[in-house]
Amino acid sequence: MPDTSAQQPVLVIMGVAGCGKSTVAALLASQLGWDFQEGDDLHPVENVEKMASGQPLTDDDRWPWLDAVASWIREHDLAGIPGIVTCSSLKRAYRDRLCGPHVVFVYLAGGHGEIRNRLSARINHYMPPALLESQLACLESPAADERAVTIGVAARPAEISAEIIRRLGCAPNRSLRHWVHQLPAFRLRLLWGTNGDRWRVTAERAPTWFNMTPAGSQTEFH
Repeated sequence: MPDTSAQQPVLVIMGVAGCGKSTVAALLASQLGWDFQEGDDLHPVENVEKMASGQPLTDDDRWPWLDAVASWIREHDLAGIPGIVTCSSLKRAYRDRLCGPHVVFVYLAGGHGEIRNRLSARINHYMPPALLESQLACLESPAADERAVTIGVAARPAEISAEIIRRLGCAPNRSLRHWVHQLPAFRLRLLWGTNGDRWRVTAERAPTWFNMTPAGSQTEFH
């Protein structure tokens, strides 16, 4: 059993484009109730435009983005709040920029052909498959002295997520502080039961603050 009294980590889900970082990270966040940040969303607009045009990023392009990712990690680490962030973290120097006392890198490793097939199947993503070669050329797998685990990507995402939780002893976050912290990111929906004798409560992600909006037999808090 994991030691739930110990501070849980901030996980950096790393690897080249197409390895499944976002899918696995979202699954982990859902299962554990941990904060989740999609690292791609922290890229400056200039980086996104450059990659979309088929140009690989340079170190100078990446440092401001890595600093933004590091800021998110540091905020959670110092506050003792577990979290999950996706970030390719291709080089040791990049990971050194992100590391902290409770940061663990989860490297999703896959073969060249497998990753290329995944990239080719993606829809509506700015990262073209042609840039895979540049990422593989930059990739430095985590060394033995880094706080990292390597997980193969051949299994299904649910199996990968379960393996990460098992190997790292991750514990679900049930603290009141976490749910208060999450309030701006959730919408609570109260629905009258189909048999008319009970209320059903569900929660889903929402981008706006709560406000009460009557809608017939349904009340939503945004």
